[in-house]
Amino acid sequence: MYRPMRQEIISVLVQNRANVLTRVISLYGRRGFNIDSLTVSPTNNPDLSRITIAFTANEKSMQQIITQTEKLEVVESVMLMDKDNSFYRELLLLRVSTPNGDRTRVKEIVDIYRAKIVALHKESMIIELTGTPEKLNAFLKMLEDFDVTEVCRTGVTGIEKSEKGECEDD
Repeated sequence: MYRPMRQEIISVLVQNRANVLTRVISLYGRRGFNIDSLTVSPTNNPDLSRITIAFTANEKSMQQIITQTEKLEVVESVMLMDKDNSFYRELLLLRVSTPNGDRTRVKEIVDIYRAKIVALHKESMIIELTGTPEKLNAFLKMLEDFDVTEVCRTGVTGIEKSEKGECEDD
């Protein structure tokens, strides 16, 4: 029986100790999961770190890996992020070669996407953009006609919307 695959994002609170990331991530590798995106950061509690993992799975496999993650003694909690009730962000840095008047055309796209030029050189520029993964993908698609020489993405991170009536995502 075919089970459709979909990308899921989970937030894992773990003890802030050496080798914890290795223990959590090796669980995914041993089970044959490919991690699409991974971010790790400290939390407001110095004893805890947050690991945000984006991966693709079917419903049954997703539930199994979440259950197995919860069983690790270094894991405090695992939360499946609800896409409709969470804010997601990712950081993109890229270098674009800008010879022969391309600079003005690239700058127009940068302005439309509310990106920022963080370094300007004679023949290139470095651009920074923060937003949803979909926004970053659309921005990269707009730059396909230009010579993008380097791309760095942080991976997605997210936080659940906590109360009704909060400002909506842009």
